[in-house]
Amino acid sequence: MTRLDTTAPSLAERLAPALGDRLITPENPQLGTLAATVFAGGDRTPALIARPRTAAETAEVVRAAAESGIPFAVRSGGHGYHLRSSVAGGLVLDTRLLDTVDLDAAARIGRAGGGVTAGVYTAAAGAAGLATGFGDTGSVGVAGLTLGGGIGHLSRRDGLTVDNLLAAELVLADGSVVRASADEHDDLFWAVRGGGGNFGVVTSFEFRLRPVGTVVGGFIAFEASPATLAAVVDAGRNAPDTLSIMVNAMKAPPAPFLPADVHGRPIVAALVCFSGDPDDADAVLAPIRAAGTAIADLVRAQSYPELFAGPEVQGLRATTRTGFRDELDLEWAATALEAVAAAPTPAAVVNVRVMGGAIARIGADATAFAHRDRALMATIVGMQPDPAGPDGRDWVAGTADRLGIAGASYVNFIGDDPDGAVAAYPAATLQRLAEVKRRYDPGNLFRSNHNIVPAGD
Repeated sequence: MTRLDTTAPSLAERLAPALGDRLITPENPQLGTLAATVFAGGDRTPALIARPRTAAETAEVVRAAAESGIPFAVRSGGHGYHLRSSVAGGLVLDTRLLDTVDLDAAARIGRAGGGVTAGVYTAAAGAAGLATGFGDTGSVGVAGLTLGGGIGHLSRRDGLTVDNLLAAELVLADGSVVRASADEHDDLFWAVRGGGGNFGVVTSFEFRLRPVGTVVGGFIAFEASPATLAAVVDAGRNAPDTLSIMVNAMKAPPAPFLPADVHGRPIVAALVCFSGDPDDADAVLAPIRAAGTAIADLVRAQSYPELFAGPEVQGLRATTRTGFRDELDLEWAATALEAVAAAPTPAAVVNVRVMGGAIARIGADATAFAHRDRALMATIVGMQPDPAGPDGRDWVAGTADRLGIAGASYVNFIGDDPDGAVAAYPAATLQRLAEVKRRYDPGNLFRSNHNIVPAGD
């Protein structure tokens, strides 16, 4: 018998009194469904899934995991490209029942449990004409997104998600519960703003809320052209901070709003969000619309939460490579479109997010997200829904080499790379994170992530 064979049953006996039917064992038919993550890869089915509702229950699960030595992972939305929010044969602490949202509109503070999704929080805040800037997908967990940095529709106007984080309640590796803020455990507060899930389980967040009324946003698709790709990115860089944009060189999906003759072929697509005065939107968007021949323009005035609406997709195999750039020229744009055309997967994307604005007005050492001075974030993604189809791994690696995507990268978009943490942070930032890790998780319990090793190990 392996150690795991003997550990899992005894761990189940310990946790059952606290969790009852919220401890999911192999006999429970829900185990496979609850273990599923958005991106698939290998068999990562756990032996147990613990679903706490409170910080106290979370602490009990953490203590039990630490004492048992069983392989251990923490999951919220399950969107991690790294595939480490589940662990084969181990224990998964599933935070999705920590799902409360509490808004103080007068004080402009939003509180969210560690299992809340961006869409749920955004809808609640939007009802009061307020928002905290998260990413661009409603089903993404607030926890994972925030802990890595959080770039999305409001980032150029309001900063990253971590720039709007006021406090976090965490369960540490020893089972203690602490509050991290500018005034309490300030070293931990610095680290969780970009350092990922290395330091504890966040059971609740406090965010700054900002006014957001009607926005003008949506999807514009253009005929594929290097000049168009470069011009759209350039227009986004020169736009006011109230416009956030991401631009894709991508294979056109079989969407009804796109002409059938472009399905599966390269296009240039922009997702925009203008959060200024709606009367100014046409003028701000004019340089983007003038960048090429549009084949679909779905941009419209809408409530901010509507931008987060979309279907939940699971089971895709995804390979990624991500990094930063300061320029995007015609040669780079042509290479990106050529690579997309040659991709072996049906969903292939070279994604470019325009940074700058409020992101760049915060010091590089203010948070663990340190890439404040970079103009663009580029991510290559190959996705495959067919379990028997090519996974795109070689294509992503080759495209990254051709496009010069290497070095510093954004931790939330790194795939299953064993050296992901080394790539994600400048050396000084990584060393500082390692010191915080040594203070709060010296035994490296929280290691099913892009792991930061405690200083001295």
